Amino acid sequence: MPGKLLVALVAALTVAAGCGSSDDAGDLNTLTLWHYEGPDSAMGIAWAEAIRLFEESHPGVTVEFEEKGFEQVQKTAPMVLNSSDAPDLMEYNKGNATTGLLSKQGLLTDLSVEAADRGWDRKVGAGPDITARYDERGVMGSGKWYGVPNYAEYVLVYYNKTMFDQRGLAAPTTLEELTAAMGRFAAEGITPLAVGGAEYPAAQLLYQLALTRADRDWVDRFQRYTGEVDFHDRTWSNAVETFAAWLREGYLDEDSAGLKAEDMGLGFAQGRHPIMISGSWWYGRLRSQVRDFEWATAAWPGMTAGSGGNLWVVPKGAKNKELALDFIDITLSQPVQDLLRDSGGVALAPGDAPATDPGVARLNEDFRELSAGDRLAFYPDWPVPGFYDAQVTAVQKLITGELGPHEVLTELADYYRENLAGVGG
Repeated sequence: MPGKLLVALVAALTVAAGCGSSDDAGDLNTLTLWHYEGPDSAMGIAWAEAIRLFEESHPGVTVEFEEKGFEQVQKTAPMVLNSSDAPDLMEYNKGNATTGLLSKQGLLTDLSVEAADRGWDRKVGAGPDITARYDERGVMGSGKWYGVPNYAEYVLVYYNKTMFDQRGLAAPTTLEELTAAMGRFAAEGITPLAVGGAEYPAAQLLYQLALTRADRDWVDRFQRYTGEVDFHDRTWSNAVETFAAWLREGYLDEDSAGLKAEDMGLGFAQGRHPIMISGSWWYGRLRSQVRDFEWATAAWPGMTAGSGGNLWVVPKGAKNKELALDFIDITLSQPVQDLLRDSGGVALAPGDAPATDPGVARLNEDFRELSAGDRLAFYPDWPVPGFYDAQVTAVQKLITGELGPHEVLTELADYYRENLAGVGG
């Protein structure tokens, strides 16, 4: 996904002297790297350390950043990777419609041998490795390694503990408790939910509501094409009707249709909304920036959107593949994994010593429980190409009232079915 913090990490690193065109041997001393994690996110912090360790262990080699953002990479990757401008290594969204589609198009390097030889398969482990492997159709879960995650992520409930405590409200561990808390805040004239409808958050919220009644078979039919998908079944219908009811009750604003993920995060971090339902990728930033109130997290009841994190992918046309592989290795090393976890991320291969921060320890433990309980349901935009934009647009129409709940489901169903031919479905 989604989902990671979806802003560009900009770093000013000096390019080694002598670097020139792609035919110039000097290029062998530069690793071109793209990623879109914020500098104060857990991944941004950990990968900055990985860059330092990489340059320390590769004398004369420099890491060169090009500033990118999630939305930009999402829309332009196929074109860029099919050109001479491809980086050596980049972070890319996982799933059939993204990494799977690029692997099917022959734009990514097969990393299967390296995954076994360097032990990445053992470090990533069962569960998170589903989104690293793709078959000849580009469907995740089996086949060759076309990407490597080094963290995990999932959607959870962030809540303003100070505001909850002031009203005697307990941690929202069930949907009923969450709904009751939202009703209490709405009755006081406080819009409880921070939501961003112009990007992924609102569509993920709709999916979360569906997941309260979903099981593995439902998820696999939707995500992995194992059977028919009915967008008007009880699961989807309950989700869209609940979303509409939350709108009517004032649990989220109609104005949220025009807000981006960043606006949502600021709305929660600044204390304007006491609840945010979004990804673990926000944890590190909130931990470093929120000072005016106490906040905490609760696992979403039932299944939840989540998986191994975004992938390191090596473009087929990368000029310095060996350097790219060495960098992936470092991001999976214990020092970097421990730093990622201790900075508020969900690490895949940390050391034995537990996190000292209780909140971070809980964040990681909740993920392990979700994974062990087979409760990770991937992300809603993965099944077909372009579904991200289609979902954002459809849910915006629901928020503004342009479409009714079941008209939104029809729009999603039509897009899904029309675009299945573009993937393994």
